[in-house]
Amino acid sequence: MTSRPAEPQYLRDLARLRRVRDRIDREYAQPLDVEALARDAHMSAGHLSRQFRLAYGESPYAYLMTRRIERAMALLRRGDLSVTEVCFEVGCASLGTFSTRFTELVGVPPSTYRRDAARATAGMPSCVAKQVTRPIRNREAQVAGRN
Repeated sequence: MTSRPAEPQYLRDLARLRRVRDRIDREYAQPLDVEALARDAHMSAGHLSRQFRLAYGESPYAYLMTRRIERAMALLRRGDLSVTEVCFEVGCASLGTFSTRFTELVGVPPSTYRRDAARATAGMPSCVAKQVTRPIRNREAQVAGRN
């Protein structure tokens, strides 16, 4: 007979991970780091990172950056902010890191996306545009001309 003393701990960890993910979703524009998220979840940073990756398929930092890029895409489609303004609006402190991660997830640099996105989603309701333009997770975007 196999006992399951670890199951209650596993369920507690899942609840904590959900709270961490929800906090990232809510506070994506705030300065967040894995150590602070782990401390608030009463876990070590290493344990949080490992368990988060097992549960959601990516690290807490990657999840945070994906959230930021999703929001940046919406702001860039709107077209009234510069790329630099969008970078800081979504909580990124470095324009270079923002641009690199944006290009990895979306497949084009933010400036190109800003220029082309308004035309590509013209006439679409924003809820449809958001779904159609959602960044690719857990794999990098295919850059035009590369396979």
